[in-house]
Amino acid sequence: MASLWSSLEKDLFNPQRKRLLETVRVWKTGKRKKMSILCVVVDTFRPMQPFLVKVKVERGEQYKVAYRWPLAELKLVDGKTPNQGLWQGAWLFTSIEINEKKKSFPVLYPGQIKYICTAGLRGKPQVQASLDFDLHFEKVYKWTASSPEEKQTFIRCLWKLNHRLLAGSVAFVNVPSCAAEGRQRPQEDGKDLAEVESQEELSTYQEMTPKEAADVLKLKEEHEPLVNNSVAFAEQLSNDLHVLDEANLRAIISSEKQVTQLMSSIDEALAEVARVEETLQVYDELLGSVKQQMDHIHQENSLLHRIVSNKAKLMDEILFLTTHLNLSREHCDALSRVDLSSPSRVKTCIAAAEALSGCMNIQIQPGYRKMQSVAEQLIVFETLKQNFENSFISHITNSFEMQGNAQVPAPGQPVDKLSAPSHGLHHEELVPYAPLMAWLRNANPVLFCDLPKVYAQNLSRLYDQEIKAFFEQAKISLLGRRKGSLQESLEKPMGSRQPSRWSLPGSREGREDTPGKGNITKQVLEQVLRELQPLCTAEQQFIETFFQLSRDAPNLQVLEASTTRGGESIASPEDCPCTKPRSQLEEPMTQLLSKIFGCLEPELRGFLDVCNKVHSFGCLQVLVTLSDSVFETWGSSSALPASFLSTVLGNMLLLAKSSFNKCIGTLCKEIEEAKMPSKARSGILPSVSCFEEFVNFSEEVFRTARRRGELDKAHLRLASSVFSSINSLSSANLKVNTDMVMMENFHHIHHFLCQKKIQCLEDKKREANQRYSEHMEKYVIKYLGQPLEKLNHFFEGVKARVAQGVKEEEVSFQLAYSKQELRKVIEKYPGKEVRRALETLYKKIHKHLSPEENLLPVVWHAMEQEFLRQYQEFEELIERCYAGSGIAMDFTMEDLLSYFNSITVSNI
Repeated sequence: MASLWSSLEKDLFNPQRKRLLETVRVWKTGKRKKMSILCVVVDTFRPMQPFLVKVKVERGEQYKVAYRWPLAELKLVDGKTPNQGLWQGAWLFTSIEINEKKKSFPVLYPGQIKYICTAGLRGKPQVQASLDFDLHFEKVYKWTASSPEEKQTFIRCLWKLNHRLLAGSVAFVNVPSCAAEGRQRPQEDGKDLAEVESQEELSTYQEMTPKEAADVLKLKEEHEPLVNNSVAFAEQLSNDLHVLDEANLRAIISSEKQVTQLMSSIDEALAEVARVEETLQVYDELLGSVKQQMDHIHQENSLLHRIVSNKAKLMDEILFLTTHLNLSREHCDALSRVDLSSPSRVKTCIAAAEALSGCMNIQIQPGYRKMQSVAEQLIVFETLKQNFENSFISHITNSFEMQGNAQVPAPGQPVDKLSAPSHGLHHEELVPYAPLMAWLRNANPVLFCDLPKVYAQNLSRLYDQEIKAFFEQAKISLLGRRKGSLQESLEKPMGSRQPSRWSLPGSREGREDTPGKGNITKQVLEQVLRELQPLCTAEQQFIETFFQLSRDAPNLQVLEASTTRGGESIASPEDCPCTKPRSQLEEPMTQLLSKIFGCLEPELRGFLDVCNKVHSFGCLQVLVTLSDSVFETWGSSSALPASFLSTVLGNMLLLAKSSFNKCIGTLCKEIEEAKMPSKARSGILPSVSCFEEFVNFSEEVFRTARRRGELDKAHLRLASSVFSSINSLSSANLKVNTDMVMMENFHHIHHFLCQKKIQCLEDKKREANQRYSEHMEKYVIKYLGQPLEKLNHFFEGVKARVAQGVKEEEVSFQLAYSKQELRKVIEKYPGKEVRRALETLYKKIHKHLSPEENLLPVVWHAMEQEFLRQYQEFEELIERCYAGSGIAMDFTMEDLLSYFNSITVSNI
């Protein structure tokens, strides 16, 4: 109960400044499904008003006030207990009892007497009480208490409040008087009497005082001889006690007069107390009426304060409604007529629409909407709003249609400067309506959502005509022809001109017209892109302002990553590059601009195809120009960070990179599959010349480019294909020496890459130098054995025998490698014969090597060094294997040096 009491006070009544007096757990009579709690509370401030509160117990031990009744409205309390067999009691003064009980102390004083008042009870016990009770307000509430004690305590609390605060206005029926007045039942009285007697008995045997303890010790000292004999000691004490009793009786009898005086004084005091009680009762009755009147005055004052407060609040609400739900006559007329013919009238309509929104968006209580005047005013506002919406939508739709039906002039002669159409006048015409568009968006979003679609549908027709005419004019400027011969100019070069496999831009076959066409292509394409940027940017800015459409700028790094992916992942034809970035930007703004500029991307793609067809490698110019334009657009302060044109140019850049990668792939395939004719003369291969010319042309094109990632990849792919083409010569059936051809081509590539200093081709440059050195060594070794062929074969056999384990001093005992055989071989190569053989070798090398590379001095010097090394090796073998034989070659080291020197000097 303590927990219930504290929870109710803390959660419900303390916040309401109420004090809880009593509780009882009840349920409706006959229905014990839901238990409630009846609480009696009073205000903590004056006037104190008592209330009866019904509290419901919800889930989770949560308490909620269900209903509240003022106790002043309570008329009757029916306790449902018959008023019969009640206990009645009276307090009776019975006797004066002299304390004759034996004490443990020897001396009794005359003042030790007391009055014992006992309750004389008479009557019969009452029958068992009922748990039901009724409370009569305007309606009768029948309750059943959870226990008799709670019911009795609750009714007693109501009885007390009735007499203290309600002046006995509540009638109590079938309520026992002991329960109402708070008297106890006989059982409780008997319990109390038993408790009093037990306490008196306990008080009799109280602890001895120090004086009593000293008397006991003194008594023991006086009767010390008798202490050991308990019987004699007890008889002695009994005799002494009898003597004391006699003395007490004599003292009492002698003080009879004083007792009579005391009793008379007590009677007088009781009479005086009765008179005081009667006086207090009169005063209490007088004060009770005054208190009732004061409480009534307090209640009337509180009601007056409440009336004044309610009147002030009512006046505030009336002023609020009349002020905020009032639309001026001028605004009503403007919303009814909807005149948008001039800027001043448009401003008037804007002010009226904003005032109407202010009236309709005001927050009012739901109950106010049921008032007739408020409902009628809201209906008027809604009618004005619908009328203005329909008229404005009709007017703005007509403006969109008029702009979309504008005429576009046909393209004429080629002009020096292309110029894209401007829609500044159209935008200026529609900008004054932007506040009304914002109002319509907030007032009726459903109708507003259709207007951007109507605008895009009408303006797309105008933009289709203008963009097509603009690109037709660009194509005429690019090809320098009239529109009638444009298709012929595009088909004739591709159908009649069949360039050779290696006729690249910058080569001998195409040097006459390629630079001019490349410059024209770059200029026209840059001009086209410069004109498209303000056109698309202005339209996007207008749409964002007029329709309040905007989006967050996409991450620049994401777009850069999407445009710098490898060629292999983009070059697939079934993977359309223009759909990937768009999937990330599918928003209202993008959808609207895509519909307005529906033909921009196809027309731009067609124009880029024309640029690619102007010359063989126009894709290089297109790629560089688009890449620079895209990054200029992203870095431009005038362009929007997430402009529609940036997305379109990004898609075109992906398409240009795909075309470039396809072109490079085709060129690499042609280089790798090229077969050199068997009768072809030695020299630089066509694939090497093609690679050189492509690098020269591409470096010139990308000289001012901001990014060259795709070009570096193309260089690596082409270099790998050229190396593969050169390596395939080893299996070709050529009349010339293969190592010599490969040596010359790798040397040419290495020399070319050293001049260009291209960072991405540094590894290829080192590889070319390594391959050049390897093939020159093979070429020298192969042709070096021709002057001393038999001598070379003889010493190769000697080295083979030594390698097989034959001792060097035992080689001369081999029949094939004896001293006689060695002398025979040496006799075949006198000095004159060696000189003649070297001259023949020089002429053969001079015939094989191409004069463009000028490798003859290098190869001849390598021949000289290798020949001298072999001669020195032969001398060492003769000295080790044929020691003491006196065998020596017919020429010396100095002779060889003079032979090479004279041959070189004679052929300068």
